Amino acid sequence: MADGSHLHGVAHWVRIFELASKQGVLNHGRDMAGSTNQYILKTVQEGLTVRTVDELKKLLSLLPLQEKPTRKAELVNAIANYLLGAGLKNLWQTLDELQQAAVAEAVYLTEGRHQAEQFRAKYGALPQWHDRSSIYSYNRPAAKLDLFFYPISAYATSSLLPEELRHQLQQFVPPPQALTLRSSADPPQHFQVRRRYFDYEQRQSMVKVNDIDVVSESTEQAAQQDFMAILRLIHLGKVSVSDKTLMPSKATLTAISPLLQRGDYYSETDEPDDDYHAPIGAIKPFAWVMQLQAGGNASQDGKNLQLTKTGQKAMGATAAKTLKALWKKWLKTTFLDELRRVESIKGQTGKGKRSLTAVSGRRMHIMTALSQCPVGAWVNVVDLKRYMIASDQSFEVSRNPESLYICEPGYGHLYDAAGRWSILQDAYLKCFLLEYAATLGLLDVAYIPPYDAPRDHLDDFWGTDDLSFLSRYDGLLAFRINALGAFCFGLTDTYTAAPITTASKLTVLPNLDLVLTGAPLSAAESLMMETFTRQTADAVWKLDREVALKAAEAGHLLQEFYDFLTQASVAALPKTVEQFFADCRRRSESLQDQGMARLIDCADAALAAQIAHDSRTKKYCQLAGERQLVVLLDQETRFRNGLRKLGYSWPLNNGSAR
Repeated sequence: MADGSHLHGVAHWVRIFELASKQGVLNHGRDMAGSTNQYILKTVQEGLTVRTVDELKKLLSLLPLQEKPTRKAELVNAIANYLLGAGLKNLWQTLDELQQAAVAEAVYLTEGRHQAEQFRAKYGALPQWHDRSSIYSYNRPAAKLDLFFYPISAYATSSLLPEELRHQLQQFVPPPQALTLRSSADPPQHFQVRRRYFDYEQRQSMVKVNDIDVVSESTEQAAQQDFMAILRLIHLGKVSVSDKTLMPSKATLTAISPLLQRGDYYSETDEPDDDYHAPIGAIKPFAWVMQLQAGGNASQDGKNLQLTKTGQKAMGATAAKTLKALWKKWLKTTFLDELRRVESIKGQTGKGKRSLTAVSGRRMHIMTALSQCPVGAWVNVVDLKRYMIASDQSFEVSRNPESLYICEPGYGHLYDAAGRWSILQDAYLKCFLLEYAATLGLLDVAYIPPYDAPRDHLDDFWGTDDLSFLSRYDGLLAFRINALGAFCFGLTDTYTAAPITTASKLTVLPNLDLVLTGAPLSAAESLMMETFTRQTADAVWKLDREVALKAAEAGHLLQEFYDFLTQASVAALPKTVEQFFADCRRRSESLQDQGMARLIDCADAALAAQIAHDSRTKKYCQLAGERQLVVLLDQETRFRNGLRKLGYSWPLNNGSAR
């Protein structure tokens, strides 16, 4: 390029664009996403003019015309006259089903543009455009779709349907099929895993297909119980996090896992017992700790978390409403980028961090798509992905994916991870759905081990051969928005929680003893017993008023423990136990915190009585003894104003905070 031919080529294209703009060939238009970087072609002649004489002759050969002009202007006129006349309908009828769909999409939905990626996502394939009779484009015969779609320059692809042709086609082309999101009443039961291996006897590569069972998990009820159990664990000071990242320690993840009603999604038995496969790692325990911090329910106190006022209130509130508030805060938080949980994608904390898009924008794109999913029906993750692409609701994870890499920074850059959907969007979506939405109980999920998940285009990237999986979420296959999810997503206004169930059985005695007679208590149930009762033997606990009131004082809900005993008891609760709970409720609700107050000493009892009964001050204070007054902090200003009108003042340096 030392001769300047490259610069000459650039100038050539700039000149073409300027001429096209001046002649009105190209006009700015808006695509479905509202962008203005697309163009509209006005007339058929303008589109044909861009083509060469050889290309025009090939297009003419597709039309039933007797005349065979050779000059470019004559070729353009002959083709344009046919397309704008009665022959257009006959030409459209010769197209196959996918080709007709491509034309219909451009006529009615995309303002004249053929959007290949969205089309493939909607119809499952691209329309046949060019045959493969020659590897060289100049030897290939013309395609019928080239009579409908035109490029904006000589070297661009055909993608624009001229406006005047579009108006002609509207007279007989029916609207395209509506875009739908496929769903089913039942989750997938089995999944085919294809494994490639080398057969040394036959000396060739072979493929073995195995059917594995798909795990389906309902999360709604378990998540609400998990939420309360982890709040109790934090209250006991047993949840520690990193000073810098605020991520839970390994000991914390180990402590939380047994408390979960259904355990984590994957257990140690799901991980191969060898040194060649990477461990899956914790999912639910990690998500709970991060979401409780992001939602303001817990904050760091040294190395451990402590409950905030919000967290303390949550222990005595309805779990569903608290989870809804928690989810809303998570959607807006920058506390954690879910992509950070995909450890195999490197560069996120270095140069690549500057190119990552805002997490709130990604989450809202996903939430918009989720709001269009049917409640109570199973949706395949692949179908959701296709729906988002087809409806132009895809999202961007990185503006420069080449700044991210896999394995080695010098080789594994994700140059090919751009576009409307790539491994970046795939990994982010699955993490968002499984680790956060499903853990909070908003989605039921169906999944397989990530080791068995299809690798899709993962093998297209350098350095992925030795990866056990791209992310621990690769095994997510399908999901279902449950009743709690519909409530938290704002799809319904009300929610009724299912009753608590337990496999454990207790004999509740009139002397307030609780004796375990059935299956052992779960870790979460043991923690509840530790919170509300006093253990007196290996399988015996005692209802103790002081212990129960201490739990209520800390924010734990007495009603929750009462419901658990009612469910676990082998018989109706004795009257003495009913009276115990009634007494504890009365005593825990007899005193109400009205806020901080100031205690004021008056010179004598007469002055105290005067201030306490004067119309200008009596509403803001109360007598406490013979010559003392109590003033709530939020009433202090009003009290001072009334006091001055009465002819007295209360010095600011007398313990008053200013």
